[in-house]
Amino acid sequence: MRKLASAVLIFALVAVIVVAQRGSRGGYGGRGFRRGYYEDYRTPREITQHGHETPTWTNGPGFEKDVFTFVRVKRARASYSYGGSWDTDTPDSDLNLSYRLQQLTSIEVDPNGLFLRLTDEELADYPFIYMVEPGSLYLTDEEVVALRHYLLNGGFLMLDDFWGDSEWAGMAEQMKKVFPNRDFVELPLDHPLYRCVFDIKSKDQIPNIEIGTASETTGMTWEPYHDGDVRTVHHRAIFDDKGRIMVIATHNTDNGDGWEWEGDNHYYFEHFSEKIAYPLAINIIFYSMTH
Repeated sequence: MRKLASAVLIFALVAVIVVAQRGSRGGYGGRGFRRGYYEDYRTPREITQHGHETPTWTNGPGFEKDVFTFVRVKRARASYSYGGSWDTDTPDSDLNLSYRLQQLTSIEVDPNGLFLRLTDEELADYPFIYMVEPGSLYLTDEEVVALRHYLLNGGFLMLDDFWGDSEWAGMAEQMKKVFPNRDFVELPLDHPLYRCVFDIKSKDQIPNIEIGTASETTGMTWEPYHDGDVRTVHHRAIFDDKGRIMVIATHNTDNGDGWEWEGDNHYYFEHFSEKIAYPLAINIIFYSMTH
């Protein structure tokens, strides 16, 4: 009876989490799913944060533009229901990651971040771009050409926070439009990316804030309302002809929530933000900027 009661309790807790998530953002995962709400903003610093305000900082006079800028891509959402909006987790995730990057490395970082479309001419000025919830990715013909040109000319794309088979298939279908003859390859843990700043020895899972907070009791770190195997974390990459990583996709994990909610719950910060989300992101950015 005790085992049955425990099972019922966990099931009820999961149900509450799912309902809360859907109600908070019209989709799944952390906050920030306000379709079209942030369309007119240029930087995440312009948006009021929901949690602790991220500190700001200044860079050396005359070198304000000679810095790393975290660029989030504005994009349309596919008509099918897989995945959320381009603005999920912003502004807190963008600003917190930028702050930690300049705090923990020697990289000079723009404190404001940036929102750009793939078709913006200035995209070429920024070597790193980020897309969240790419299970809902939809690329127009113009965006396909722009993204292909960007990546083949030295750009780097990180795809993050999508779960299960359907969301992977939705993203992969769109990326095939960009590179019809290139496939994603699982990145092995002996790849230099996992050693360039922090020594990362495993592909650990970052849950969204609700599931992560409850995981101290439930032990669950995956999102159970997706199809397929959602317990296995994948880091897959697309390479160019010289072996340079152009795209990395972190699947069945939510780095964005790890950055977004770092100051809201000590358990979540200690187990997921500090140990997984920040080391992986910093390694990815450092590696992309030096290779």
